[in-house]
Amino acid sequence: MPTFDIVSEIDQHELNNAVDQANREITSRFDFKGVEASFEYKDEKITLVAPSDFQVQQMQDILNSKLAKRNIDIRCLDYQKMETNLSQARIVALVKQGLETESAKKIIKFIKDNKYKVQTSIQADQVRVIGKQRDDLQTVISALKAEDLGVPLQYKNFRD
Repeated sequence: MPTFDIVSEIDQHELNNAVDQANREITSRFDFKGVEASFEYKDEKITLVAPSDFQVQQMQDILNSKLAKRNIDIRCLDYQKMETNLSQARIVALVKQGLETESAKKIIKFIKDNKYKVQTSIQADQVRVIGKQRDDLQTVISALKAEDLGVPLQYKNFRD
């Protein structure tokens, strides 16, 4: 029986490259000359540090554009509350990977509400979809691509 998995993953290499490019752009931009501003990616967190909150917001835009150029969905970042003090502002962006249980349930509910002839099951941080025909699975994939479920989705392990 044909199957595929619905996952929410990020290419770590591309994410590293996007953060590195954002750091390089900050060093070359005129409005960041002579300023201690940086991006740091460590342990599934990206930390943005700059002297003012306005500059941190600019850094968010730079990071989002670099991620978009590398085909990484910006919905995978969860920006936390900005922390400011007299000398610097900081914001932490958590990198979300894998489907949480509530997102997986939302995907399964969407598939069942549309009455597709497939079976679904949650397996750790992914959803497995099983159908009798390849066409049924392809209609599920196209419907999920058209629907915005709030998380970036990828479709892997398509097997006949």
